[in-house]
Amino acid sequence: MSQQTIKRVLERADEMIISAMNQDVLAGMAVGVIQGEKLIYSKGFGFADVQQEKAIATDTVFRIGSISKTFTAIALMQLWEQGKFQLDDPVNEYLKAYQIQHRDPNAPPVTFRHLLTHTSGIGEVREFADLFRPILGLGAKPDKPIPTPTEYYAKGLTSEVYPGSKWAYGNHAFTTLGQLVEDISAEPFNEYMLRHVFEPLGMTHTDYLLSDRVREQLAQGYAFTQGKFKAIDYLEIVITGAGSIFSSVNDMSKYVSALLNGGSNASGSILKPETLQLMMQPQYQLDERLTAMGLSFFLDRFDGHPIVSHGGGWPGFVSLMLIAPDDGLGVVVFTNTSTLAPYRVAEDLLRQLLDLPEKAKQLPRPDILASPHLWSQLCGFYAPEKGLNTNFRIWTGLGGGVEVFVKDNRLQMRSLIGWLSKPISLYPIDAADPLAFQALQDKVTFSLVFKRNAAGDINRLDMGSYYGLCTLFKRPQHQSLRFWLTMILGGLAVGILIYLCSSVFICGSKS
Repeated sequence: MSQQTIKRVLERADEMIISAMNQDVLAGMAVGVIQGEKLIYSKGFGFADVQQEKAIATDTVFRIGSISKTFTAIALMQLWEQGKFQLDDPVNEYLKAYQIQHRDPNAPPVTFRHLLTHTSGIGEVREFADLFRPILGLGAKPDKPIPTPTEYYAKGLTSEVYPGSKWAYGNHAFTTLGQLVEDISAEPFNEYMLRHVFEPLGMTHTDYLLSDRVREQLAQGYAFTQGKFKAIDYLEIVITGAGSIFSSVNDMSKYVSALLNGGSNASGSILKPETLQLMMQPQYQLDERLTAMGLSFFLDRFDGHPIVSHGGGWPGFVSLMLIAPDDGLGVVVFTNTSTLAPYRVAEDLLRQLLDLPEKAKQLPRPDILASPHLWSQLCGFYAPEKGLNTNFRIWTGLGGGVEVFVKDNRLQMRSLIGWLSKPISLYPIDAADPLAFQALQDKVTFSLVFKRNAAGDINRLDMGSYYGLCTLFKRPQHQSLRFWLTMILGGLAVGILIYLCSSVFICGSKS
């Protein structure tokens, strides 16, 4: 990486971003590039309000969704620095508002580390009735008061599986971390964040509430459907500590600057360098070649360059923050349209700034020989371990699992529904391990590794990506939802055929 490279990339950044926006049809996008303590590129494209043709600017406010989780973790680690708790302490000893329960009284307690790494065993849905509420009960109409965590979790929270045994993305876990910040500090969560995180960093146009700090510059969220932009109704976000922040590229650049500089920026400090370094070290990882989990941060590598990231989404808004800490570079991309475009734009932009080739052009790897003699062992249906609530995203995003198969002389994978419903090719990436692969889906790459059991049979598939970290196990084909749908549809087709043939026969006999 050189300054000449950075200058050359930024001179072409507008064209790359506009091309991505035209491809995905976005209402608007804001992009910022941070180097060290400086915002070296910031620009808005498209509209914050389509009807009024109000342009996106670098101070336009977006709902940054789950990037909020990293702020909650920062606040908690401030209290950890003060010796208020230890990472492996049971959180129930500190929670005053409610408790985390487990159906098995012999289950180990949920700790701070479990909550910070999405390994607490707390699932996606708080209670069954949330399935019929806006955004699974995470949203509330603006004309009604937002319930406090004490009210929201009046029945407590349940850890579905043993803590530490499984990774499952936890909105409720991070809302609980926000409550822990409040309970330990004895300050209301929102006030604590303003005083100890936002204000020290100079983030004057960032808030958890739709306050005067953010209201006037807030973009309207959209979905592009049936050839036009549809405005999405505003909902309050109930899970404050997990996803409620409003912010802009200008303000987020100050946060990224602090993450690149040991917890401090030109305005102030929020963490000690060694604490931030701890947060960016792997705490949970299925395989060293896959995405790891730090304390709230996702950890990856771009051709050997360490990458720290977190994304966020809420109906009408998608965001991504990518940081290359060793290189002193960061990228933030926000859009007010429901799309994965920020993931592609941010990854492409950061790779170019690091002078790395486009990932899509690296696959397949010309220097690695495929191992088709093993493909028959890899083929089959893979599904997660038990835990309906902790498998919620696998069911809603993949239809319960993935199928590995060979077609057109390629090893491929697909799911029944979701982002992998269209078959994708699996490309070998490790000459020393023929069970390690990468795949490319809509210009976003992710890695996966097959594993053998003690008997030497391939029985497991580990996946790590921006979508999450999951382990799937090879199951009999009849456990696949695709198998049963095929059987049902096949049975219906046979039934219709028999009915038609019978009708022809009966009509023919009558004539």
